[in-house]
Amino acid sequence: MQIQKYMAKISGPLLDRIDIHIEVPAVKFKELASSSTGEKSSEIRKRVISAREIQQLRFSGIKNIYKNADMASKEIRKFCKVDNQCEELLKMAMTRLGLSARAYDRILKVSRTIADLDGSTEIRPQHISEAIQYRSLDRELWGH
Repeated sequence: MQIQKYMAKISGPLLDRIDIHIEVPAVKFKELASSSTGEKSSEIRKRVISAREIQQLRFSGIKNIYKNADMASKEIRKFCKVDNQCEELLKMAMTRLGLSARAYDRILKVSRTIADLDGSTEIRPQHISEAIQYRSLDRELWGH
C-alpha cells in the first residue's frame, strides 16, 4: 500500500493530535459520470450551521471555548457524557486498536460533533462508532 510508505514518516504522537484521518479512495469514472446525486450541499450547510449554533450556546459563558474542538479534558468530561453502551464501544476500540488517552478524548469530541450534526442532545452508540472509524486509519497503517 503506497500510503503506508508516507505514514511511516509520521510519529504516533503527532498522528494522535489529528482529530479525523481516513483513507479516501479515488472516485471511479462511472461514479463521476453518474446522474445520481447525494445529499445537497445546501442541506449539509444547514446542518453544519445548526451544529455550530448548538455549540455556541453550549459554550456561552465559558472563556476561550467556542466549538467542540476547543474543549479540554474538563469540558470533555462535562459535555461528552456517554452511557454504558457507548463506554463499552470506547473500551473495545481502545483495547483492539491500541489507542492513546489523547485519541480517547478526540473520539469523544468528534462524537459530540457528530451528535450535534445529527440534532441529538446525547452522544449515542452510532456517534461513537462513526468517530472511531475516523480514528482507525492510523492503527491500521501502523500495524496494530
